[in-house]
Amino acid sequence: MKALVTGGNGFIGAHLVDLLRAEGHEVRVFDRYPNRFRPERPDVEYFVGELGNHHEVEEAVRGIDWVFHLAYNTLPQTSNDDPIHDVTSNVVATIQLLNECLKEKVRKFVFVSSGGTVYGVPQTDLISEDHTNEPICSYGITKLAIEKYLHLFQRIHGLEYVVARFSNPYGELQNPNAKQGAIGVFLGHIAREQPIAIWGDGEVVRDYIYITDAVKALLCAAQYEPKDNSSPRIFNIGSGEGHSLNQIVETIRSVVGPHVTVEYTESRSVDVPINVLDIHRAKTYLNWQPEVPLIKGVEISWNWIKSLQLAKS
Repeated sequence: MKALVTGGNGFIGAHLVDLLRAEGHEVRVFDRYPNRFRPERPDVEYFVGELGNHHEVEEAVRGIDWVFHLAYNTLPQTSNDDPIHDVTSNVVATIQLLNECLKEKVRKFVFVSSGGTVYGVPQTDLISEDHTNEPICSYGITKLAIEKYLHLFQRIHGLEYVVARFSNPYGELQNPNAKQGAIGVFLGHIAREQPIAIWGDGEVVRDYIYITDAVKALLCAAQYEPKDNSSPRIFNIGSGEGHSLNQIVETIRSVVGPHVTVEYTESRSVDVPINVLDIHRAKTYLNWQPEVPLIKGVEISWNWIKSLQLAKS
């Protein structure tokens, strides 16, 4: 197959590109920027462009069988600052992408949604795909809107799709200087000999999945063949286990040593207290399950971050 990965130079996208090439698929990347941590692969086609540019998107989709849509222009914690930008740069741009997919008769559209934001405040310990959707940030609302448009395009035009509602992926190539991605950010602070900063009391619980497990789920999603319109097309992708930020810190200490220090600050309104995904549906229909345990993933991540030789404060 020939696959297009929007956002293919990002953290998740770069790992997906590696997996697709390892499985023998042709790959085209569409992104605004190069990957900051590695050079371009000589066996991959790279397009530089903006999702909002009709001509650039048209060129990127030409001749493609699978589209993996990872590119997104906002973050959960800042999306409420400018909801109009969130909608125009993500929802409108994605509808344009879907129209091009129809023209090119794309076989499968795989969208990376957000298991951490589309559900809102959880009503159950484990969140299944059937949980109510009440996002408390614009980011979650736009992700959910795109899911609904995918359903519409499938029912009206027959464009096959799968939605992967990710938990919190982490691992190599995750930017340690970013504003999200707790494990990568924490390890980056430690490498610079800075204290870890935690919003709230550290008891917020999240579901963390190692990046290679996450992208394997995306490949399984592309290969998945729904039997009919009633077949599931939305899947939670996570570890199925929850860890508080304080537990993450203790896991990190077991890998890097006991010298890690933590500074607690005021909690944020966009943070729900607990978010752990039920991944039974993905195991059943996609024949997928996570394989990398948390402590092993943290160890691999730490070794990679140490290799960056980040400047110490």
